[in-house]
Amino acid sequence: MRKILVIHGPNLNLLGKREIDVYGTVTIDEINKDLEKLAKSKKVALEIIQLSHEGDIVERIGNSKGKFNAIVINPAAYTHTSVAIRDAISAVDIPTVEVHLSNIYAREEFRHTSLVAPVAKGQVSGFGKMSYLLGLEAAIGLIEG
Repeated sequence: MRKILVIHGPNLNLLGKREIDVYGTVTIDEINKDLEKLAKSKKVALEIIQLSHEGDIVERIGNSKGKFNAIVINPAAYTHTSVAIRDAISAVDIPTVEVHLSNIYAREEFRHTSLVAPVAKGQVSGFGKMSYLLGLEAAIGLIEG
């Protein structure tokens, strides 16, 4: 069975409680339930994790080769700062889709640069919870060819 790793980055465990004007009221649990439902309908297995520490994310990506067919990642704030996450994605050579709840290009200027985007197959941003679902659909499409 095809298997996809979903990584929620730092502070995403606070969804529904923080910056509701930016991220809405959706919680990480709601996102995960919808991802699982979609994956089941597509006959894909998911492993979903939320990690706040950069090194944990890097290690998890680094250990994913041979275990996962694709990665869907919301690096959150690390999107704009982490060469280590970028390099880990590049090193494992697993099709990766970057997702963001908000439109990072409509926010503060420092958020307009993604270090992950150049090594991801694509990026979905600005659609709230749908960004994750669209990202998962894209990842499934990538591994189906």
